[in-house]
Amino acid sequence: MSESQANVRYMVGDVQACVDWYVGRFGFSVQLNAAPAFASVERGPLRLLLSGRASSAGRPMPDGRQPEAGGWNRFQLIVEDLGAEVERLRAEGVRFRNEIVVGPGGSQILAEDPAGNVVELFQPAGRA
Repeated sequence: MSESQANVRYMVGDVQACVDWYVGRFGFSVQLNAAPAFASVERGPLRLLLSGRASSAGRPMPDGRQPEAGGWNRFQLIVEDLGAEVERLRAEGVRFRNEIVVGPGGSQILAEDPAGNVVELFQPAGRA
């Protein structure tokens, strides 16, 4: 197992729409595209696994529950200018769950991918 890479799996309804969203909005590159079942995109040490219903991760649990998208767990992307990034993304039609929230450690906002999964954009305090 590579210690320099982190993998995050997101369940998605439309694998190709999510590939296009992560590549087009945040500069991820495609590692593997087996849409409509599965795709893997990367940005630096983050490998994002996009799993549709046809993937092995989309199979029902023994109790019948179905894996689904749209929870509150998320990964965080650090940005230099959160306001400018939000402006750029809104112009591209990106949906946000909230407005920018400011705390002692910095500022954040929650963007939603096409499946409803969350990406946190974060600007550490002291960066402007």
